[in-house]
Amino acid sequence: MVSSGRALLLVAVAATAVGLAGASFRDNCDIKWNPENAAFSEDGHGLTMSLKSNSSGCLLQTKKQFIYGSVSTLIKLVPGNSAGTVTTYYTSSVGADHDEIDFEFLGNETGQPYTLHTNVFADGVGKKEMQFVPWFDPTADFHAYTISWTPCMIVWYVDDVPIRVFRNYRDKGIAYPIKRPMFGYSSIWSAEDWATQGGRVKADWSKAPFVAGYRDMVLDVCPCDGSDSCVYGCAGAFGHGGRQQNCAGLTDEQRGKMLWLQKYHRIYDYCVDYRDNKKPGPECSLPQY
Repeated sequence: MVSSGRALLLVAVAATAVGLAGASFRDNCDIKWNPENAAFSEDGHGLTMSLKSNSSGCLLQTKKQFIYGSVSTLIKLVPGNSAGTVTTYYTSSVGADHDEIDFEFLGNETGQPYTLHTNVFADGVGKKEMQFVPWFDPTADFHAYTISWTPCMIVWYVDDVPIRVFRNYRDKGIAYPIKRPMFGYSSIWSAEDWATQGGRVKADWSKAPFVAGYRDMVLDVCPCDGSDSCVYGCAGAFGHGGRQQNCAGLTDEQRGKMLWLQKYHRIYDYCVDYRDNKKPGPECSLPQY
């Protein structure tokens, strides 16, 4: 029922926003951490990042900040025994009370599935995790991962299929990222203390380096340095008009695919975690899609 195609879901470019189609990693990103662990393809559209020890890893950051838009890339995760490793793809602001939208891929023992972890931070507060077991082998081929961020909602996509939605309910006192420009990031790093089966399974460093592959980062965003003029301008460009993902929400087909995935492949939802007398946030009782 769920497409495993590799087509990217791209949001159409509005006249007031600047998009970068098929952006080269080399031209549009910087390696901010351990550049010796990154290798670009000849044309700059391919990239590998390696984890060689528990103190190494690698981090990529886009050169430009932005408010709203979609960021997409194709990722092929670490094959074999990836226990103790985390590969990430996310957006984040810089500084206090930061905003962040996450894809994290938690490695596992050979033969055991990855955990696809999502989260969103707004005004410095996260703890909105939702996790999935992939319905495909994310190490056998490249798959498309997209974060769509508009003034109305955030949508996480895998291979053109929405897996989660987080709506803007700031008018009801629920934090939502609307004013802090973000960079796009990808990284690989060691998280032996928690990543695999709660930290029970550690990385087998005899299998290092652990290598994740990337292709064709696509940025369809509204560049913004944080000034009031660009914050308001970007909100107007992405909140109204011909955007495919705007305040109208998902199509019936998209909603059906997402609900199927959540029913059969979601393994954790913060909204239904009542351990230690935890209470779900107010957004959990509100429509998200």
